[in-house]
Amino acid sequence: MTADNEMDIKEAFQRAQKGHNNKAKLVASLKSRYNKLEDKTLFHDEFVHYLKYTMIVYKREPCVENVIDFVAKFATKQEEQEEEEEEEEEEEPEDHPFLSFIFNFLLESHKANSHAVRFRACQLINKLLGSMAENAQIDDDLFDRIHQAMLVRVTDKFPNVRIQAALAMTRLQQPKDPDCPTINAFMLILENDSNAEVRRAVLSCIAMSPLTLPKVLKRTRDIKENVRKLAYQVLADRVHIKALTIAQRVGLLQQGLHDTSEVVREVVCSRLLPAWLGRLEGGAIELLHRLDVENCAQTALDTLKAIFKGTPPEELLQNRVQLDNRKVIPEDSLTCENVLYWRALCEFIKAKGDDGEEMLEQVLPDVATYADYLFGYLKAVPVLSEEQRANFNQLELVMTKEFISQQLIHLIGCLDTNEEGSRKRMLAVLQEMLALPQTPFSLVSLLTEKLLTLISDDQKRIQTVAEIISDVREPIMEVNQPVDENKRRRQQVQLAEVKVHILETKQALEDCISTQEFNRAAELKDSISELENRRNQIIQEIAESNQPVDKEMCSEKNDPETLLRCLTMCAELLKQMNIKSRIGPTISALMSSLILPSIANAHPGVRNMAVVCLGTCTLHSKDLGKTHMVLLLQIAQLDEVKIRISALRAIIDLLLLFGFELLSDTAATQTAPPSQSPDRQEEDAPSAEKGDASEGTTQSVLVMLSEFLDSEVSDLRTEAAEGLSKLMYTGRISSAKIFSRLTLLWYNPVTEDDTRLRHCLGVFFQLYACESRAHQEVVEESFLPTVRTLMNAPATSPLAEVDINNVVELLVELTRPTTLIKPSTNTEVCVHDYLAVRMCGEMLKDPTAPEVRLYAKTLSNLELSRDETVRKDLQTLMQELVVKDRVCLRALEKMLLQLVDSREQAELLSASALQPLDVNADGKHAKKVYNADLLNQENVPESVHVVRSSRRTKAAALEKTKMDLSTLINQDVA
Repeated sequence: MTADNEMDIKEAFQRAQKGHNNKAKLVASLKSRYNKLEDKTLFHDEFVHYLKYTMIVYKREPCVENVIDFVAKFATKQEEQEEEEEEEEEEEPEDHPFLSFIFNFLLESHKANSHAVRFRACQLINKLLGSMAENAQIDDDLFDRIHQAMLVRVTDKFPNVRIQAALAMTRLQQPKDPDCPTINAFMLILENDSNAEVRRAVLSCIAMSPLTLPKVLKRTRDIKENVRKLAYQVLADRVHIKALTIAQRVGLLQQGLHDTSEVVREVVCSRLLPAWLGRLEGGAIELLHRLDVENCAQTALDTLKAIFKGTPPEELLQNRVQLDNRKVIPEDSLTCENVLYWRALCEFIKAKGDDGEEMLEQVLPDVATYADYLFGYLKAVPVLSEEQRANFNQLELVMTKEFISQQLIHLIGCLDTNEEGSRKRMLAVLQEMLALPQTPFSLVSLLTEKLLTLISDDQKRIQTVAEIISDVREPIMEVNQPVDENKRRRQQVQLAEVKVHILETKQALEDCISTQEFNRAAELKDSISELENRRNQIIQEIAESNQPVDKEMCSEKNDPETLLRCLTMCAELLKQMNIKSRIGPTISALMSSLILPSIANAHPGVRNMAVVCLGTCTLHSKDLGKTHMVLLLQIAQLDEVKIRISALRAIIDLLLLFGFELLSDTAATQTAPPSQSPDRQEEDAPSAEKGDASEGTTQSVLVMLSEFLDSEVSDLRTEAAEGLSKLMYTGRISSAKIFSRLTLLWYNPVTEDDTRLRHCLGVFFQLYACESRAHQEVVEESFLPTVRTLMNAPATSPLAEVDINNVVELLVELTRPTTLIKPSTNTEVCVHDYLAVRMCGEMLKDPTAPEVRLYAKTLSNLELSRDETVRKDLQTLMQELVVKDRVCLRALEKMLLQLVDSREQAELLSASALQPLDVNADGKHAKKVYNADLLNQENVPESVHVVRSSRRTKAAALEKTKMDLSTLINQDVA
């Protein structure tokens, strides 16, 4: 090769660094030179020589990226030309020597010690494969070598190398092969890679198949919002809605529309939903058919409202459901999907306020018309007998009608009920439906809620619901009275006697007429008239007595269905009442006649609803709470699980509202529930809020609540944990031991599947610790008990699997002074100072204990105050430590250096008992460990205090990173 050709390659590399140069011209010029050469070996060596200067630069400098792009285009230029010639001549494919040479060079370089070389090698392989034509072919041996090399590099310890390796494997996937190693590697990365950018890279290139779809769906719940966002984008662009099950569709919408990140929610609304609607011909209603609207109505409503937000107002009215001239859906056309769409559309327009009034009038009728429409449909809902309930088809039909009825009832909230006459008509319909025995039980609560919404006054609400309850429980019934046979016999005898008297008087009348005694005849004639009137009266009485008499009577019904209806209405009333409203005579009557008797009912559903009503009633009266607290405590310990949970909620609500002083009178008059373990009573007794509550009763109640944390019933355990969290957050109790119990419960593997418990405690820990300094002190007091419990956990305990370092990191983060919402302005000693003293004391007790290393590492992560007294005390404690473990020595030395000034460091270390015996060996060993930590914990900053570089030094270092490859290229190649 001539010198001119050498300059051509160098010049090409130099010009390729500049972004404004036309790389296509550079590639074409260099390619023409290349094609003229007969022996291309020297060209290959020269080209690789200049390429190596690029591959040693790790930082993504623009000039380096430009050169990489140039190399990829040049290497694939000849391959593209030869492919076109092969298509025209239909000849056998030929080898591409330069491309194969570059691939071989990169495959030899991917194992280099330098992470920069590995990164650039993978990047170039990715660029080369991506730049090749869609129908390009490479040698099978080369394919396998690239495949194996990239499979190694996706496990590299540097995330950027793993990213480029994953992208390079995009075209090596075989989705139809269930054992494809590339896809298996991708799925492993999605599950286990700790770097979010690596997971994003794999998400962007993984081929979709039934095998990979569940892994992509799982990334929609990734911890990083960028990964979740990309997962939804991939699903929107590359997955058809029919490829997802109903549960997967519902889960995606439910999680995406309620994601904590606004960016993710925006992607769901702007990308996923439009993509699904575009693939369905029926629009939004067809989308509802693809969801299980009966079991996920709220998710379907949220989905529709998200669709409506991106739809212009004129299109909303064009796409509305088909309404008749009454502006309602005909009864025979009602389906779960179109009625839910109607409700969502009306609620969306109603939420616009005054701007949506005109639109709302076009999709909803007047109140009177809708009341008649609703009443007609609800009355048509059939009531199934026990035999009919066994028929699944009939049961499904009734459940569908009940769901439609619920949506129609919800639409009442969109009507304009300000006009008195219309509101009265709707109230009359709702009252009549609640009083009808054939109204389905599933509609009672909703009907009562809408009824109470239309009534603003609490007293009128109570009176209305009490009247309905009275009509339901004591309906007026007509009773048939049987015929009295004795009375009927007496009437027959009287009738016979009257008939005999009439015959005798008529005979005497004839005799008087024959003897011409006319005065006597006139008297007899009057007597006959009276006797005939008497006979007719008796005949009428007999006729009336022969017919049974219907008499109206009130009979009390105590069957479980009736009691459930009444208790449900009562519970809804108590829930809607103002919390400041006192218990009046009507509620007291309901308590004595309905609620309290139902607590002893044999039916579990009746007992549960009665406990709910009792707990809600006690919130309106402190005296009532004192009276029935013991009853609620007994129910929480003895009844069925569902009823125990309801009682536990009532107890927690009472303690939150009135505090533990509520137990004072209870302790004086009643016997508190016995504690199940005296040892735990003594151990778990927290300091309750100041008041007159009996200490023994308070302790017993809290022991009972804390024992629920060990319950095998997950719902009961979750309810107890949530209740104790609320009591601690509101300041009703303050207990380090209960906080320790909650922390251990959060980390316990047994609760791994209890999402609600984990979420509740996770939120509680953050809010509780940042609320006040007193709360951080509680967390600090729980530190050592928590660590001891985990360290002493037997191997058979689930707590033995807990990562104690993770627990310690959490407690340290919760007690940082900088996390407080209102940091203290004075220079008081911070919580971490006390924590440091406690750990030093523990290390002094037994320097050989296994937890000493944990305490030593934790000390260096604390934020200590600047109080000189505290620092001197800590220095004194640490100088008294005699530790032989080298890891502890380094951690404690680091801590000492943070505590003292630079002038005192050498003197302090020389006088300290922490000084190791072999300084040189220790220093060498420490250096090796430090480097290993850097390699294994990439991108994790050290939590040590170092001297910051000056601004001028930083600027100079920054300029050095903006390197120009020309300097390196111009150096001698020796």
